Amino acid sequence: MTKKSLFLAAFSFASIAALACTNFLAGRGATVDGSTMITYAADSYNFFGALYIQPAATHPPGAMRDIHDWHNGRFRGQIPQVERTYNVIGNMNEHQVTIAETTFGGRVELVDSLGMLDYGSLIYVTLQRAHNARHAIKIMTTLVAEHGFGSGGESFSIGDPTEVWIMEMIGMGRGNTGAVWVAKRVPDNYVSAHANHARITTFPQQGRRITNSITCRNIHRIFDPNIEVVYAHNVISFAREMGFFSGRDEDFSFSDTYAPLDFRALFWCEARVWAFFRQLDPEMDRYFSYIMGETKQRMPLWIRPVEKVSVEDFKRLMRDQFQGTPLDVTQNLAAGPFNSKLRLAPLSFTVDGVEFAQPRPIATQQTAFSFVAQMRGWLPNHIGGILWFGVDDAATSLYVPMYASMTEVPHSFCITNGSLIRYSPTSAFWVYNKVANFAYARYSLMKPDIVKVQQRWENHFRTLVPKMDQIALQLPEDEARAFLTHFSVSQAEASTAAWSRLFEYLLVKFLDGVQKKQDEHGNFISQPGDLWPEVIRHGYPEWFLRKMVEHNQNVRVKSAEELKQRR
Repeated sequence: MTKKSLFLAAFSFASIAALACTNFLAGRGATVDGSTMITYAADSYNFFGALYIQPAATHPPGAMRDIHDWHNGRFRGQIPQVERTYNVIGNMNEHQVTIAETTFGGRVELVDSLGMLDYGSLIYVTLQRAHNARHAIKIMTTLVAEHGFGSGGESFSIGDPTEVWIMEMIGMGRGNTGAVWVAKRVPDNYVSAHANHARITTFPQQGRRITNSITCRNIHRIFDPNIEVVYAHNVISFAREMGFFSGRDEDFSFSDTYAPLDFRALFWCEARVWAFFRQLDPEMDRYFSYIMGETKQRMPLWIRPVEKVSVEDFKRLMRDQFQGTPLDVTQNLAAGPFNSKLRLAPLSFTVDGVEFAQPRPIATQQTAFSFVAQMRGWLPNHIGGILWFGVDDAATSLYVPMYASMTEVPHSFCITNGSLIRYSPTSAFWVYNKVANFAYARYSLMKPDIVKVQQRWENHFRTLVPKMDQIALQLPEDEARAFLTHFSVSQAEASTAAWSRLFEYLLVKFLDGVQKKQDEHGNFISQPGDLWPEVIRHGYPEWFLRKMVEHNQNVRVKSAEELKQRR
C-alpha cells in the first residue's frame, strides 16, 4: 500500500451519518477498582453541549408523558406515565444506570417514521424508570414494541454497577410497530466498543442446548443472572420475510444482515473501535488491514485487556487521534505545519472523479459533550455514580466529576446558558470552544499548555473525589446529596473559570503569530528597562517550507551579485 493510500483511501459510500458518536464499555472485572464504565461522545455540529437534569417525581394514576423528538423537539405523541420516576443527570440515573448510544443507521427501508420513540426519547424515558441494566433492556424493548421505534439502527450501551450490555436495534419499516434487536452482556473481565456501526454478529440462540439466551417472548426471565443474551423472537424470521437472510439460524449475524459493512463503516467507524482495542491489547494491531478494507476477518465484539483499565485510561482513550498509527490525523498534509487535528467537513472529497476519505478519530472538533460514566458498586447509589463530564473536543477539554445524585446543574453546563447561535461568556461549551478553536491553527505549539492545565485539574479531581466520597458516607442521604451537589457544581464553575483564564493566557502568549518568551517560572521575559517582551518567531518547519517552494508560493531572494546584473 502506498503512503498516499494509507491516508486517503478511494471508495464508494453514502454520506456520513450526521450523528457520529463513540462508546467504550468495561465490565467490573476489567477495571482496576471494580467499577463498571461506559463512555459516550455526542458528536454533531448541530448539538449544543450541555448537562441535562430530569428530577425525580411522582405522578398520579392515569398520567401521560409527552414524547418530543430528541433532535428537533417535535411532539410525537404520549405514553402512559409510571407512578414514580428517578432522578437523571445526563445519561445516568440515581441507581447508577447508564445508557449511551451510537447510530449505525442500517437498512433505510426499516426506518419507521411513524414510530413514537426516537432513540433519544427511548434513552431518557428508560433512565427515569429503570433500576438496573436488565430492567432497562426490558423497558426499552417493551416501549418500542408498544409504541414503535422512530429512529434508524442504534447500538446502545447499557450498564449498572454490576454489569454492562450492548443492545442493537432497528425498526421494522413504516406501518410495522416494533423493532428487531439483540442484546449481549459484556463478560466481566472484558472491554467492548461501538462507533456508529452494528457490531453484534452471531449469538447463542434458544433451543440449541444453550441456557444463557432467551427470546423476548419470555423477557421477564432476563432477571435470571444466568441469562447473558436476549433477542427479539422475530429477529431472524423477519429478516427471512424481508429477503435479507436465507441461511441457517445458527449462521445468522445481526450486523451483516441489518447493517451490511461498506468501506465507510470500516474506515470511519470500525477504525475507532480498533484505535481503542489496540491500546489495550497490542495483538489487535493485526486488524489494521480489516479497517482498511483489505481483509474480511472482523474484530471481536469484546477483548480482554492486557492490563486492567482505570477511569483515567478511559479519559485518555476518549482523546485518541490515532497516535502511533498510519492514520494519525496530526501527521498528514491536512494537519499543516503545526500538526492541527482540525478537519473541515465533509471528510470525503472527489478528485478527478475518484472519491477519497480522511480518517475520523475518536476525539473530534464537533463533539458537543462527552463523558466517562463510572458506576461503583461498593458505594451507596447516591455516592457511587459519577459522570465525568466534559464539553467540546475531548482532546482539549476537561472531565469534571458530576455525581449522579446531584439535584441541580451547574450554570456553566446549563442548556439555557447560551446556544449554538447565541454566545455566552459563562457557558462552558463556548469557553472550551474558544480554547480549542484558537489552538487548532498552531496546535503543536499550544497543545502542551492546554494539557498542562488539563492534567493539573484532573489530578486535582483524582485526589479530591475519594475525600468527597468519605465525607458523604458519614452524612444522612439527603445531606449527602446536598453536599455532593454543591461539590459538583462548584468544581464545574471553578474549572470553567480556569479555562477562561487559559484562553486569555494563550491569547497573550501566542498573539499575532509569535510566541512570547518565558522564564522557568512562566513569567514573560523582557530586557531590563524595555517595555516590549522578547518573542520567538517560529516560522514554518522545513518540510512545509519545501512544499511552499514546490508550489511556487514564494519569490526566491536574489543575491547581491544577481542584483548588480540588473539591466
